[in-house]
Amino acid sequence: MSRFPDPRTAPADEPLAWGGDLEPVTLLEAYARGIFPWPAGDGTLFWWSPDPRAVIPLDGLHVSRSLRRTLRQGRFRTSVDAAFSAVVAACAERPGQGTWITPAMVAAYTRLHELGHAHSVEAWDASGALVGGVYGVTLGAAFMGESMFHRATDASKVALVRLVEHLRERGFGLFDAQLPTPHLARMGAVALERSTFLDRLAVAVRRPATFTPAGRPGA
Repeated sequence: MSRFPDPRTAPADEPLAWGGDLEPVTLLEAYARGIFPWPAGDGTLFWWSPDPRAVIPLDGLHVSRSLRRTLRQGRFRTSVDAAFSAVVAACAERPGQGTWITPAMVAAYTRLHELGHAHSVEAWDASGALVGGVYGVTLGAAFMGESMFHRATDASKVALVRLVEHLRERGFGLFDAQLPTPHLARMGAVALERSTFLDRLAVAVRRPATFTPAGRPGA
C-alpha cells in the first residue's frame, strides 16, 4: 500500500501530505506517482502534486534568437553528470531568497545520484568555471526536473537545451518541469491538467530508458 494519498484527489495548490523521510525508496515512490518534496522555510517536509503541471515537450523547446546566437558562438561547454554535487550546491545558493534545497535534500539527491536515479547537465565557461546547470530525477523514460542555476547570462538555458537534446537521444518521453512559470512558458513549457500529466507519467515510467550510456556512472 502506498504511503502517499492519491494525487488525483489532492488540492490543486496545497500540499497533499507532510512529514515522512527522504529515503530513496520514498522519493522514487513519490516521483512515480507524480509527487515531489518541497520543504517549507521552517524545515517541514511537504509533498506536492500541483494542478496544472508544467511539462517541457521534448520536441517543442523554444530557443530564442539570442539563445541561438549564444549556442552558435560556443561560449559554453556542456557536460553530463560531470559535477552533480556542484550543480545541486549552486542551485541551493540563493542569497536573500532562502532555499528549499536543505542539507537533508542535498544528501537525499546525492544518494539518488549514486544509485543512478538523479542526473545533471553542466555549462562551463572558457576558463573552465561552472556557470550553469540543471538537475533532476529519472524513472523509466521520465525526467523530473528539480532546479537550475546560472552565474553567466544564458548558461542555464544552454544547459537546458543540452538536457532536452540528451533526453531525446536517450529515448525519454516526458520532461516534468513541476510548477508552471512565465520563464518556463517562454522556453516552451506547457501546462497540463494534473490527470493528463499523471496518465502520461504512468506510461513514461514503465518505458525503459537510461540517462547515461552503458558503462558510464549512473547508467
